[in-house]
Amino acid sequence: MAAARSRERRLAELTVDEFLASGFESGSGSESESEGAAGAETRRDPDGPGGAPSARRDDPHLSSQHKGYASEHKDQLSRLKLRDPEFYKFLQENDQSLLNFSESDSSEDEGQQPHSLPETLEEASEEGDEDEDGVSRGLKGKKRDSVPVTLAMVERWKHASKQHLTPRLFHEVVQALRAAVATAQGDQEGAEASKFQVTDSAVFNALVSFCIRDLLGCLQKLLFGKAPKGSSRVQQPSSSPLWGKLRLDVKAYLGSVIQLVACVAETTVAAALLQHVGNSVPYFLTFPRQCRMLLKRMVTLWSTGEETLRVLAFLVLSRVCRHKKDTFLSPVLKQMYITYVRNCKFTSPSALPLINFMQRTLTELLALDTGVAYQHAFLYIRQLAVHLRNAMTTRRKETYQSVYNWQFVHCLRLWCHVLSTMCPSEALQPLIYPLAQVVIGCIKLVPTARYYPLRMHCVRALTLLSERTGVFIPVLPFVLEVFQQVDFNRRPGRMSSKPINFAVVLKLSKVNLQEKAYRDGLLEQLYDLTLEYLHSQAHTIAFPELALPAVLQLKSFLRECKVANYCRQMRQLLEKVQENADHICSRRQRASFGVSSQQAVDAWEKQTREEGTPLTKYYSQWRKLRDREIQLEISGKEQLEDLDFPKIKRPKLGDKKDEDRVEFKDLFDLDSDEDGTTDFSERGMPGSSGAQQRAEDEDEDGSSSSEASHLEDGGPDAEAGLVPLELWLLAQGPEDELQDLQLSEEED
Repeated sequence: MAAARSRERRLAELTVDEFLASGFESGSGSESESEGAAGAETRRDPDGPGGAPSARRDDPHLSSQHKGYASEHKDQLSRLKLRDPEFYKFLQENDQSLLNFSESDSSEDEGQQPHSLPETLEEASEEGDEDEDGVSRGLKGKKRDSVPVTLAMVERWKHASKQHLTPRLFHEVVQALRAAVATAQGDQEGAEASKFQVTDSAVFNALVSFCIRDLLGCLQKLLFGKAPKGSSRVQQPSSSPLWGKLRLDVKAYLGSVIQLVACVAETTVAAALLQHVGNSVPYFLTFPRQCRMLLKRMVTLWSTGEETLRVLAFLVLSRVCRHKKDTFLSPVLKQMYITYVRNCKFTSPSALPLINFMQRTLTELLALDTGVAYQHAFLYIRQLAVHLRNAMTTRRKETYQSVYNWQFVHCLRLWCHVLSTMCPSEALQPLIYPLAQVVIGCIKLVPTARYYPLRMHCVRALTLLSERTGVFIPVLPFVLEVFQQVDFNRRPGRMSSKPINFAVVLKLSKVNLQEKAYRDGLLEQLYDLTLEYLHSQAHTIAFPELALPAVLQLKSFLRECKVANYCRQMRQLLEKVQENADHICSRRQRASFGVSSQQAVDAWEKQTREEGTPLTKYYSQWRKLRDREIQLEISGKEQLEDLDFPKIKRPKLGDKKDEDRVEFKDLFDLDSDEDGTTDFSERGMPGSSGAQQRAEDEDEDGSSSSEASHLEDGGPDAEAGLVPLELWLLAQGPEDELQDLQLSEEED
């Protein structure tokens, strides 16, 4: 024992490096009471694989080591009596068993069987003993007895929540909702592991309705009480003193709501869920992981959902990005742009309004932060420019198709709309010139007649960009060029039953170029584009000079065109343009400032725009009529699609003749062999050509059918049993006979 005590004291004097170098054959003594009391417990021999517990128990060195621990602890207690007599007196009064420690106490546990590790370990869940909702689920494989949820339970929860919601009650409701969502998703394992079980559809509807309508308000009341009146500031749930108790349950509830949005198919239920999600945004912002899951789901609904769901999903995206721009705005914009490009690959009259909706809403989010908007706009405009450069350098069909497609055109329209809407903006001003160059390069890539619809889309984008930003862009030459390339006097090669909708077309076929509908639609597009661009410049002081090329081209067109309808439209446009040019010239002559005075010119143009010009007044009236025509056209198409017209099957002319021959075979036996061999006179026998012609005429007039019906109904000829040939001979009468003229004797 003395040797063991001296060894323990020598170990206490060693440094850390010396102790590590000496190995771990013997443990160091404890300096405190708690360590000394636990020394014997922590140094029990493990009964592991490859161990020899019996040999270790019989080892005298180990037994003396345990006795040394007891003596050391007894010495510590004796030193405590001298060092702190008051504490020693306190131990005598309250814990006498600690002071009456003996050496035999250290060996009490030696008789117990040491702990042995099991051969196979149970696999714990990935999330540990507690999952996201904070509910201790234990190890996998343990099934708990699920309690079925009834309507009475839901009503009881609802009534209790409205009176006073407690953390325990909220926990039960969340567990029931998790079970309902697991059942709706078909997650059998999740449903079995849940505390509750929801199998009835009525219970499911009642539970979801309760959570959507009432639970959030009760939770808000529990966290904050009554909200102060007139406070527009959003209260953070984490600021509530009860947030620590409710945090895990709220996290599980939000995850269940996201899963419920993904599996609900009914539009009305999904709309109610999205409204509930919009009200729950402050809670989602507290959990970044759940918030990212929510944003991903909202972007999907924003691009592919029903119209109402698209709007509600965008409101959720906008609210989240407004509250946390630094964290979520840039990733959301990137995901929305990629989704926008993916969903505008095909364009139709029904898909075009949805694409326009995505353009407007994406522009609204980009307007939240001009710095972030510049980064995204610069990156994606440069990407478009790279595609265009590759197409211009390689000159192959594949590279042309990478530019001349709906995705490229809609991206150009998007960024023109973004720069036009966010103007004036110093951050985005440098992007106007490169974007205009990309659009002009797209027009010039393949300047053929088949791609006139694509040219129209690009011209409209440039017109919008020039009008909103105030930057001059030479758009008019790309419109006037078409007047010189197309011969409107040429007779169309074929007629078309329906007009061409240039709004949903990028490329025309060779057959379309020969149709009359192509020229009618093209001239209408030229009229619209010329009027729109000149209207955007109608208030400028240089309008007479700017409109001069258009005036000359329209006069040339009127001299050469011979189609009255085309000339009437363009003559009206020419008159309005000349009237506006005269108006600007008359106002400009009364101006007292010089051309070099930019401020005076801007003030003059602003005043002219406010007062209005003849062209702007005409454009406003034309725009209303044009929009009304488009709406009527769309509504008319929808009505025609809804109606189920009966299909009229018209027989072919050859089929009709065959039917007539079968029907009138007995009356006019044209297929008999005797007709070709019988020799009749040319007065109209059935075998003659004249008779055949009359028979065909009678077939067309319907007279033969009436005769046939008359014979079949039992007329007098039919009753007499006369065949058609006999009828014809009877109608001809007897043959004429020539006789000598004989005079009577009386006349002599």
